[in-house]
Amino acid sequence: MIRAWGERIRRADPRWRDLGLTLLVQVATTIPFVVPRDPLDSPATWPAYALTTLGNLPLVWRRRAPVAAIFGMVAAGSVYTLALDGPGQPLPYAPLIGVYTMALLCPVRVRIAMGVTLGGLVLASVALNTGTARELLFALFVFAAAYALGRLQHTRQAYTAAVEARAAELERANRIEAEQAAARERARIAREMHDVLSHAVSIMIVQAEAGPVAVRRAPERAEAAFEAIAETGRDAMAQLRTMLGVLRTDGAARAAPRGPQPGVEELAGLLERVRGSGLEVSYERTGAVRGLPAALEATVHRVVQEALTNVVKHAGAARVAVRLEYGARELTVTVTDDGRGPGAGGRGPGSGGRGSGAASGGHGLIGIRERAAAHGGTAVAGPGPGGAGFVVRVVLVTSPLEVGS
Repeated sequence: MIRAWGERIRRADPRWRDLGLTLLVQVATTIPFVVPRDPLDSPATWPAYALTTLGNLPLVWRRRAPVAAIFGMVAAGSVYTLALDGPGQPLPYAPLIGVYTMALLCPVRVRIAMGVTLGGLVLASVALNTGTARELLFALFVFAAAYALGRLQHTRQAYTAAVEARAAELERANRIEAEQAAARERARIAREMHDVLSHAVSIMIVQAEAGPVAVRRAPERAEAAFEAIAETGRDAMAQLRTMLGVLRTDGAARAAPRGPQPGVEELAGLLERVRGSGLEVSYERTGAVRGLPAALEATVHRVVQEALTNVVKHAGAARVAVRLEYGARELTVTVTDDGRGPGAGGRGPGSGGRGSGAASGGHGLIGIRERAAAHGGTAVAGPGPGGAGFVVRVVLVTSPLEVGS
């Protein structure tokens, strides 16, 4: 309850807080006027009370003009001491709050000037009152304590502001990082969906185009062609369900089929589906064949898939060779076909598919390069040996270099 009230006061308009503080000081300075008094003490008169109230009023604008507020309090107090003989106060409440505010808000030059001025006024006030060292030491102590509290509050506020600024900066950095991570994830999902759909649709189109010819000339092959179309479609749907299930956040996501990303071992099934389109596909692995991290194996699979999709869509090739060469710290993936080669039929190492940039509008080679770069590798594409056919060569880093190697 107390903490809640404190938080409400802290968040209130500073002008209302200053007004409340002024009323509180007014209550404190009113007490000597209303409590029973010794008949020998100075009388509590209305003029004395009015002048006391006048000395408290500058607290209302203590934040906007702290120096002027202090001089207003000192002026009222001086008139009270010199012209009237009313009840005294145990502490100079308003001037102490004024000194605290000056220490909190004013620059160092103002504080030094006000310190010298107030020190002289304290000496004069003590000399006019009792003139004792005890009163002088007490007055200097309470004003020094008010000043010290003001400086401590200034340090605390500066520290709080720095912490809040740091927190805001971290929040902005975290938000930017989250947005960048989301963008990277969207790009990754786009690559996955492009690879799955592009490969599946290309195989299905080739099989569907060959279907009518097979029905007329070799009915026994027509059934195999249609079965290949169905199998390719089922496989594409299964992979799409897996990817879309990751994106969903409700119970359907938990019910979606989950499975590992396709890797090197799944290349055999991929190549078999491509053979079903009529291409002659060869596959070999050389070097120290070994297991790879799951993410790297998925990249190898997608690179080969996209390269074969480009062959089916654009090459007009009869044969294609897939080669995985395992090195000490890298894996080289090479896909070579004997098709039309670059520059014919929209083929070329441009930004899309095997087309020449904007004309093709695809994203195949871009996706391959992005996948290679994600593993610290490179991807190049161009004409095959002797200028015939087309070659896609991707080098992937399988293990980082050791320091000093």
